[in-house]
Amino acid sequence: MGLKEKDNRFSQDDRRFMERALELAAKGRGLVSPNPMVGAVVVRGGKVLGEGYHTRLGEPHAEVEAVRAAGGDIAGATLYVTLEPCNHVGRTPPCTPMLIEQKVARVVVAHADPNPQMAGSSFKMLRRAGIQVDSGLLEKEARRLNESFLCFHEKGRPFMIVKWAMTMDGRIAAMTGQSRWISNELSRNYVHEIRSNVDAVMVGIGTILQDNPMLNVRLDHYHKRQPKRVIVDGNLRIPALAKVLTATAPGDCIIATSDFAPPHKVQRLRDSGHHVEVMRGRRGLIDLRQLITRLMDYDIQSVLCEGGSNMHGSLIGARLVDKVIAFVAPKIVGGDEDKSPIMGWGVQSMQQAPTLEDISIHHFRDDVCIEGYVPNDFQQIPEARTRRQKAAT
Repeated sequence: MGLKEKDNRFSQDDRRFMERALELAAKGRGLVSPNPMVGAVVVRGGKVLGEGYHTRLGEPHAEVEAVRAAGGDIAGATLYVTLEPCNHVGRTPPCTPMLIEQKVARVVVAHADPNPQMAGSSFKMLRRAGIQVDSGLLEKEARRLNESFLCFHEKGRPFMIVKWAMTMDGRIAAMTGQSRWISNELSRNYVHEIRSNVDAVMVGIGTILQDNPMLNVRLDHYHKRQPKRVIVDGNLRIPALAKVLTATAPGDCIIATSDFAPPHKVQRLRDSGHHVEVMRGRRGLIDLRQLITRLMDYDIQSVLCEGGSNMHGSLIGARLVDKVIAFVAPKIVGGDEDKSPIMGWGVQSMQQAPTLEDISIHHFRDDVCIEGYVPNDFQQIPEARTRRQKAAT
């Protein structure tokens, strides 16, 4: 079916109601993972009968909330929903049988659920029940909204974001290594907003030793969940009094180390309630692909990597980065030492450099924030082995 023919299935009203469903879905950001954000609108005769969205993990799904808001009478109505309705029992009952029982006439969906338990099976159930199903409306927008959920199920790993702040001459620190603060307060507040929307924040041990960060969300009146903290520390050099440990609830910190780490330090951290993932290593180096896979066992679908530069280089070199966020401050620090935001990886020519896609640019007073997505064809190139990966030390 061609794009024009596909678009002809949907009216302007269809688009308007799906846009509203996407608006509603976004209200669940940072609250529903590992579930996807979903919004739903019930319409009959051009009139909205009810709206709903998935408000929190374990709470009713968007379709149920919308039907409840409609007072339960939705026979002959159209349901607009941003993701394929579920048909299996999870933390909540399935939605598809409920829609069949309620005798909806049509279901308009942005796209199918990539979860192998689903993958279009609800569409078949609904159609067998005589319900019209149209999928593909505002699919790109809906997929972007749930990019972490989709990456988790389609690529078999968490959605990976790397973030850095640098000066206009491309430095992430002064000659002494001091980096607080390159960006201004508004930029830093935005970083906390980003943290509030991911499942985990990850850094290398060098960042811990240099900056002693807490890696939590510190926004006024913030009461949502805190992201897990992931520390890559091949030789387990993390101090016992590091803020990331002392300011973290037991179980919220994951330290990834190698079998070179002293066993008594591993046990001490575990006794304190922290998770320690021990992996086979070479001279204290950690296989980042193995680590990222293990994070899936914690239901982590999205990771914000905040450094250091060797970590960024290793992740990019391993083709594990989906999105890049760079803050550029109007400062010049100079110096002879290499203080690049990416180290340990590089290209030989501009033709080999990945060009980010879907670029967005924000201004935070004098700072500029550039966000973009790493193209899929770059991610599919095998990892470059020409330069030693240092980030996982």
